[in-house]
Amino acid sequence: MQTENLGDYIRQLREQAEMPLRKLAAILDIDQSTLSKLERGERPVSRQMLPLIAKTFKVDEKDLVIRFMSKQVAYQLADEKYAKDILIAAEEEIKYLKKAK
Repeated sequence: MQTENLGDYIRQLREQAEMPLRKLAAILDIDQSTLSKLERGERPVSRQMLPLIAKTFKVDEKDLVIRFMSKQVAYQLADEKYAKDILIAAEEEIKYLKKAK
């Protein structure tokens, strides 16, 4: 799994597509300075942006969501002594919640 910052990955996608910062900022309906901060990791990427980023660069939305959510979970659990046990319990809780629907 990639440990690369999601903003770095978005910049990489944008540069590979030879898309100017201003164009992607317009697509995402944010200003250029905000996008620049997102790409540098100075501001968090919004979950709501992921489908549009995936569509724009023709990449799998699942990959973007995994990068986004795994980073959030990692930050939440980084200092927890029982992080692995928490993840196992969370996996069981997710199974239960999905079954209950």
